[in-house]
Amino acid sequence: MIEVFVRYAHFIGIIVLASMLVGEHMLLKAKISNQDAKRLAVIDAIYGISAIVVLLAGLTLWLWVGKPSSFYNSNPIFHAKLTLFVLMGLLSIYPTRFLLKHRNSPDTVIEVPKKVINIIRAELLILVIMPLLAVLMAHGYGNH
Repeated sequence: MIEVFVRYAHFIGIIVLASMLVGEHMLLKAKISNQDAKRLAVIDAIYGISAIVVLLAGLTLWLWVGKPSSFYNSNPIFHAKLTLFVLMGLLSIYPTRFLLKHRNSPDTVIEVPKKVINIIRAELLILVIMPLLAVLMAHGYGNH
């Protein structure tokens, strides 16, 4: 039963992560209000929490429950998927720092660097690729 719960947590974490990233992208513009900055900081925090849930559930599935860890350890598709997840985490640092810096800004209009918007878009692109890798793994690709 624990495996079912962990897989469910992993799945829900992915849905929340994707939802928050899409929401962040939709609210983020070249110029935002300080109210928008506060909303975006909350969305980004939920995004971060969901990423931690995905990571912890994923590590639990990899190392303790589910398929044997050898299934994942020797699978290059799994390693690509894990690398993309880590890359998403690293990319998210810059937008998170920007939003934290400006969440309590007294400015009525905040200029958002194009880099922040492009990073969010890159994270969305990675997010589109990861389920393909998961499907390939589920169908046995990458295993010898």
